[in-house]
Amino acid sequence: MKVVVLCSGGMDSVTALHWAQVAHGVVAAVSFDYGAKHHVRELPLAAAHAARLGVRHEVVRLDGVERLFVSDLLKNGGAIPDGHYEDTTMRRTVVPFRNAIMLSVACGFAESAGAAGLVIAAHGGDHAIYPDCREEFMCAMSDAMRHGTYAGVALLRPFIALTKAQIAAEGARLGVDFEQTWSCYKGGAIHCGTCGTCVERREAFIVAGLPDPTVYQSTGPLPPKPEISLVVNHPDKCG
Repeated sequence: MKVVVLCSGGMDSVTALHWAQVAHGVVAAVSFDYGAKHHVRELPLAAAHAARLGVRHEVVRLDGVERLFVSDLLKNGGAIPDGHYEDTTMRRTVVPFRNAIMLSVACGFAESAGAAGLVIAAHGGDHAIYPDCREEFMCAMSDAMRHGTYAGVALLRPFIALTKAQIAAEGARLGVDFEQTWSCYKGGAIHCGTCGTCVERREAFIVAGLPDPTVYQSTGPLPPKPEISLVVNHPDKCG
């Protein structure tokens, strides 16, 4: 199956790009610039991995998001919170309906580019804070994509039942250069080591038993994971 891959430049989506290159035929990788604080660090890495694989890379600019939406992830938002990735404070970094917007644009591009599938690297841990990563939303989006295109574009979520550590292990198996990926939402010169995405990244390498090539500003003790996740994770059951 020919596929388009959503690739932000983070470790999950870069691993998904490498996975799709092996499992399918990648028509293109698509990144979105919607005004997030870390795009200046992240997007060039998505381009670099696409170039390394000989894959077309497109950046779609969504200028209205930063102007109209409210989220601390955006450059016009507040400070990025520190803590665990699954803490309720991370809700402040949610960009409303972001996946719906990106998947809609990428689906139209996928059909135009002759692809039958669209790959997104959503994983189990995302469910806790992102409504547009949860099963009900993804199944509805999968149905909309399939019924709304002549090609019946399929939504592929190869990592939906995996943890971040398992994705790290899969990336290592595929030979992904994780040093050339970006996670920190603060978007500084180096990873801060304390925001939710940095904590999740550090934790993933530790649990996977892999060396972490990332340079962090802080490598203090990791905060405890919340005892109760906001949403129970379960494997992909969409059609």
